[in-house]
Amino acid sequence: MLRNLAFTLFLLALGCATAAHAADVDPAEFEAGLKYQEGKIVLQNGLATLKLPSNFRYLDPAETEKVLVQGWGNPPGNKTLGMIVPRDAGVMGQEGWGVVVTYEADGHVKDDDADSIKYDKLLKDMQEETEGENADRKKQGYAPMSLVGWAETPSYDKLAHKLYWAKEFKTDGAPDNSLNYNIRVLGRKGVLVLNAVANMSQLPQIRREMRQVTAFSDFEAGNRYTDFDSSLDKTAEYGIAALVAGGAAAKLGLFGKLFALLLAFKKLIIIGVGALGVGIAKLFRGKGEKVNLDK
Repeated sequence: MLRNLAFTLFLLALGCATAAHAADVDPAEFEAGLKYQEGKIVLQNGLATLKLPSNFRYLDPAETEKVLVQGWGNPPGNKTLGMIVPRDAGVMGQEGWGVVVTYEADGHVKDDDADSIKYDKLLKDMQEETEGENADRKKQGYAPMSLVGWAETPSYDKLAHKLYWAKEFKTDGAPDNSLNYNIRVLGRKGVLVLNAVANMSQLPQIRREMRQVTAFSDFEAGNRYTDFDSSLDKTAEYGIAALVAGGAAAKLGLFGKLFALLLAFKKLIIIGVGALGVGIAKLFRGKGEKVNLDK
């Protein structure tokens, strides 16, 4: 029910949005106007820190909203902590990509189940769920989608309390499969969420660079996983397996699902302005490829 409601709300939002904006943007001019930051970035008044190496830059929430709406053609109102962008890629080229950062304050996630998760079974369940949603996708005018498999098998670092994985999705009629790369940093009262969407052809580069992102993203003292106080702090209703499978998204409210759907339009818009021209952007203005980041 929640998934269907989220999807319905997304369609309503899309109908009210100006997705055509991206088709009117000059990529080089837009990129040049972005206000990138470098070095140490403090997020949300000391919640977490990004210690960026020289090959990464950062866009604050306002600049990120500009990219998502004006550059990539998503509906407005995305609540993020900003975006991490590779210095040599930018956000507007055909090979451009970024890591959108959000925070889910849903409580302290216990990692007791980390060693017992059977990821092969989890993948099968996720694939069946994806296939089961295709009937709804078709009714809404979207192409069927399938979860091909792990592009990166889930891995959890118990000492750093960081989780990462990647999935490969195929959408009928799409020329390339999509890569969804996910990082979760567990904290005292919630989870730092870092998501990237790209083409599967970019996997070697993104795998290498997302490992760096995992390393330089962390909570500040007082908000770290080890700062959890059971007498004061709320415990989340899910564990590591649910973070990967998407069970957490249902408990975290609509935002996680809605944002996953909004971000899915990124590659279509990039292709439209960077490679195939305004005609393709117009073709996909009403119908798009749906990639779920949190599923």
